[in-house]
Amino acid sequence: MSNPFAKLAALKDALPEGEKPKEAAKPAVVDRRFASKLVVAKSRKGRGGKTVTAIRGIAGTPEQLEEIARDLKKALGVGASVEDGEVLVQGEQEKRVATWLEAQGAKRVVIGT
Repeated sequence: MSNPFAKLAALKDALPEGEKPKEAAKPAVVDRRFASKLVVAKSRKGRGGKTVTAIRGIAGTPEQLEEIARDLKKALGVGASVEDGEVLVQGEQEKRVATWLEAQGAKRVVIGT
């Protein structure tokens, strides 16, 4: 029985070289939402003993805060919402949230209590 891929392997060397992938450039525009100091802290107050991680200091419209909460949900696989100008993430997620914010371009992230 003949191998159908043997003929293809012989033709591989005759193919022209393709374009090399381009490197992803860093965005030149600074995200203004993350320009100031962001405080990431856990809180239980008024939540029936449940712990949430609050992100304070994000500038932007309520729609932009909702977008950040939605992106956090997808990236970390946790629940997130916006309440009183803060983004709330379910559970004790301070380090994960801080790492994500830094990856998004936040210059100064402080983990508080």
